[in-house]
Amino acid sequence: MRQVVLDTETTGLEVSKGNRVIEIGCIELLERRPTGRVFHRYLDPERDLEPGAMEVTGLTREFLAGKPRFGAVADEFLAFVEGAELIIHNAAFDMAFLEYELSLLGGGHGRLADRVTVTDSLALARERFPGQRNSLDALCRRFGVDNSHRELHGALLDAQLLAEVYLALTAGQGDLELQLQPQGRAGGARSQAGARAPLSVALPAVRVAAEEAVAHRARIAAIARAAGGTAIWPLPVADEAEKSVA
Repeated sequence: MRQVVLDTETTGLEVSKGNRVIEIGCIELLERRPTGRVFHRYLDPERDLEPGAMEVTGLTREFLAGKPRFGAVADEFLAFVEGAELIIHNAAFDMAFLEYELSLLGGGHGRLADRVTVTDSLALARERFPGQRNSLDALCRRFGVDNSHRELHGALLDAQLLAEVYLALTAGQGDLELQLQPQGRAGGARSQAGARAPLSVALPAVRVAAEEAVAHRARIAAIARAAGGTAIWPLPVADEAEKSVA
């Protein structure tokens, strides 16, 4: 089973306003283990970045000037993902932007959706943790994935974190070895796998917000009722924060 964990950064949030992809980061998994193959490119969007995009990514029009345009890397990107299952957090967002980029090339490359299958890790997380926060940062905290070095959003870094989160989310912690280093801003176009160390994805005891604790108790109670009055998970003891909102 070949999977590619993918993330993009863009000039803004709305593709309908002509925003463009400025960074693509991909990590290949084979049988749920990283192969060391990555695809990473910064791209010249041929337009200004919206202020919010510059704030969260740290990227600027000046930095991206002279980087390849999407059309120059499209064939290599498509060859990298061809036939794979793409793992994307909030897949509709990234897929819309990538399909838009391909459409600007004149249609000769076809649709990305015809070349791959897509799994939305955000949808998986919402199904497993209904009513809770399921952003990438929230899931990193929930599964004990170290994201302390994530000061800014970056496509390759976020793909690395998502790979760890996805394997934990789908109960495939195993002997994951995933310690890829994101490309330096002044470096070359292609990132390489750095030193790798075994990842231990422990399930820590997490102190949750009061409203999340209430939602969790309600969920367990509903499961117990559906099971005829019992559930394999005991109801947690309400903490002081939860009592204060009861």
